[in-house]
Amino acid sequence: MSNKWESNPEIQRFRDYLRIPTVQPNINYVECIEFLKKQADELNLPIELHYPYDETKPIAVITWEGADPSLPSIVLNSHMDVVPVYENLWTHQPFAAEMDENGNIFARGAQDMKSVGMQYLGAIKRLQDKGVRLKRTFHVIYVPDEEIGGDKGMRLFVKTEAFRRLNVGFALDEGIASPDEVFPVFYAERSVWRVDFICHGTTGHGSLLLENTAGEKMRHILDNMMDFRAEQVEILKNNPEFSIGDVTTVNLTILHGGVQSNVVPSSLTALFDCRLAVDVDHDAFEGKLRTWSEQAGGDIEVNFVQKRPKIQPTCIDNNNPFWKAFRETLVDDLHLKIKPLVFPGRTDSCYIREVGIPALGFSPLSNTPVLLHDNDEYVSADTYLTGISIYTKLIEKIGNI
Repeated sequence: MSNKWESNPEIQRFRDYLRIPTVQPNINYVECIEFLKKQADELNLPIELHYPYDETKPIAVITWEGADPSLPSIVLNSHMDVVPVYENLWTHQPFAAEMDENGNIFARGAQDMKSVGMQYLGAIKRLQDKGVRLKRTFHVIYVPDEEIGGDKGMRLFVKTEAFRRLNVGFALDEGIASPDEVFPVFYAERSVWRVDFICHGTTGHGSLLLENTAGEKMRHILDNMMDFRAEQVEILKNNPEFSIGDVTTVNLTILHGGVQSNVVPSSLTALFDCRLAVDVDHDAFEGKLRTWSEQAGGDIEVNFVQKRPKIQPTCIDNNNPFWKAFRETLVDDLHLKIKPLVFPGRTDSCYIREVGIPALGFSPLSNTPVLLHDNDEYVSADTYLTGISIYTKLIEKIGNI
């Protein structure tokens, strides 16, 4: 293990954070909150705790007050929780934050997204050490349960009076590592819909050719949904500039029904995971699903297990001063390459945008294989420290708008 990185206090802060096993499910966030209190104390910054759900789901807000607190503030958001691991498939202990001779730090959450949560603080410390005082106030927020939807975390918090008092004008949240030198920057997310088709039909003996069976109806639903999926595959294939976030994805994830091999079931159920592209008309898409159900023979329940609303993308032109400052910092000042994209999954940015606040998803992890939720997730020490340098420039720029 190299002393070059071992003695670096920023690397130690990162590794200490990674060693706190905030792994889903049933997380006890107490140790994590105590760690964040210590970080706030070392930066001489106040920290407030909020509990929009209950005391098991804390939200920590570390505040760096600006010279003009009347200006809309900026949120630097990250989540404390991480996904589970298949420990037998890791070559390093997933919560030991082991570092190899090349400076690669292995741990669950290294990319998603404890690196970003600590890079924020590293950048603020560098600015403090230079005696910098920014115009705008920054709120560094650590939220629970993003990995299971954020329903008891950020989704509730943005609706509270405590959040409104923060007077937020712009937010940064997580992105994704990049395997090359181009940084993806996410300005929107697709709407997550999960829909159950429950097909009811004639039941009876499996030796007969009964009419109006659940199986016949299910075939019609499956054909239409998978044909639509195939259309989206072709759109993505024929548009080189498109990424997965530019199309609507449809995937059959659960099929169930039936009681015995020789009994025609009275009902069959199919669950589809759908991610609606930002240009999709939600009413028209729902109408399509219901039309297919009627064409299949009726008596089909269309139940929405999840149905996220259409959320306005963040403006990425010069009409948005935060985007302008973001782009100028990375492209003009630091000579980095960026690519604006629609996020393929879901982050807590969706709740921030939903209340009308522009937000960008960005993780300064270039030339790094994408290993979020994967085995042997890691970030190199040099990449991590470079990310702090990027945030230092970025925070100073947007904090003085």
